[in-house]
Amino acid sequence: MANGKGAAGFQDHFSGHATEYREHRPRYPDALFQIIAAHAPGHAAVWDCGCGNGQASVGLARHFGTVYATDASARQIEAAEQHPRVVYSVAPAEHSGLPDASVDAVLVAQALHWFDVERFYDEVERVARRGALFLAVAYRLARISAEIDPIIERFHDVTLGAWWPADRAHIDTGYQGIPRRFPEVELPPVVMEAEWTLDQLLAYLGTWSSVQRMRTSLGIDPLPALREELLPVWGEPDTVRLVRWPLVMMAGRVG
Repeated sequence: MANGKGAAGFQDHFSGHATEYREHRPRYPDALFQIIAAHAPGHAAVWDCGCGNGQASVGLARHFGTVYATDASARQIEAAEQHPRVVYSVAPAEHSGLPDASVDAVLVAQALHWFDVERFYDEVERVARRGALFLAVAYRLARISAEIDPIIERFHDVTLGAWWPADRAHIDTGYQGIPRRFPEVELPPVVMEAEWTLDQLLAYLGTWSSVQRMRTSLGIDPLPALREELLPVWGEPDTVRLVRWPLVMMAGRVG
């Protein structure tokens, strides 16, 4: 499915490269799922909304009896990692199809900025049990080193600036522009990390919606030029470097 509005009316920026998304996106640390479990009133069920290919769903399954994982993209669900306690379904965030008062926590990982937020909050109030934890997380630009970070920032802001979907800007502001509905819950900070070579980093950057849109619209792949710019400061391409993403976390208590 092409970028933009999909057949179901949702903003679909990732179906066209669902397999690459699964293979090259970083994994959330188990510390995130431990925190969710520690602050949820129970562990019977959790809803992973906008689950994509299940990167957070499988992690949640280590702490909850059932993970309801929904995404509006059928192609993302088809590419999802299977787990006996994860129940995948194709559904928009605002109409999940889940039973009333059925989950102890709701997680939205790297997806809240694509939703009709107020209608989604209505659905959260319907699906969540009283006192359930609501948590939206997102990650901004990777942090690697003082020499590398400015190059990636320039690539993000200048090279790709015109190709980012407008709603993606909410991540850059740390979700400050998204309305809150649920009483705030303070959670400890979490950092997502990966140890990558240069080409692993570039494969991840290739999953960005802006890169996909630029390739589709102009027939230009901006990654080879970025690789040449990064090589002098990265060193040998197979050098492994620590990549870090501090998570933006917006947590609340439902009901």
